[in-house]
Amino acid sequence: MDKSMDTTDFFLREGERLDDLERNGYKIIQTPHRFCFGMDAVLLSGFAQVKKEECAIDLGTGTGIIPILLEAKTQGRHFTGLEIQEESADMARRSVAYNHLQDKITIVHGDLCQAGELFKKGSFDVVTSNPPYMNDMHGLKNPSDAKAIARHEVCCTLDDVVSAAASLLKSGGRFYMVHRPFRLVEIFSALTRVHLEPKRMRLVHPFADKEPNMVLIEAVRGGRSMIKVEKPLIVYEKPGVYTREIYEVYGY
Repeated sequence: MDKSMDTTDFFLREGERLDDLERNGYKIIQTPHRFCFGMDAVLLSGFAQVKKEECAIDLGTGTGIIPILLEAKTQGRHFTGLEIQEESADMARRSVAYNHLQDKITIVHGDLCQAGELFKKGSFDVVTSNPPYMNDMHGLKNPSDAKAIARHEVCCTLDDVVSAAASLLKSGGRFYMVHRPFRLVEIFSALTRVHLEPKRMRLVHPFADKEPNMVLIEAVRGGRSMIKVEKPLIVYEKPGVYTREIYEVYGY
């Protein structure tokens, strides 16, 4: 890249900001009026396993947070992010360029419901997704709003996400997802329907004495029926203070 172009001003547009990921010196471009990544994406990047020389794809990648973090944390060979919102995909591409990761990360603008047409079937070792948590029964104010698309099943459903994952995974490939515990019955049903067998599950609790508000799941394409429920992940030791494990996930 031309060093004369390698400036923050070149990569940022009006209303955008550059946030430090505290990993390898990487930064990410975001804008508050759309959707900034949250703890769920960071926890998923710590739960997912991408082995040496494996290729991974993130469905609904937003501004590219999960591929960038996975590149920093794992020895995977290549990472792809698929995003339906053009503005988010553009920010993701610029973040990849800012961090000089063009050889390791590819951002594709497209619909995950057409993933089987955009990519060769069975071509990935790992699929990740931090999909919208809410369906049409959970309220929706503005279906055209970027934040609504990220939070609600406007452009894709849970079934669409797991079906895309099953299509893209090699036999024995792994799918990693973060979601809400109240939809666990739906999640397991959707996974097994497309021959993605749940193998690991970890519930995330805000405090040790509070109910879980997130769940991390690993499923294997064509795997046998057996699941390991890992010890709960506690976010806060006390108000405003993360537990040691959360600090480790963030890289502090």
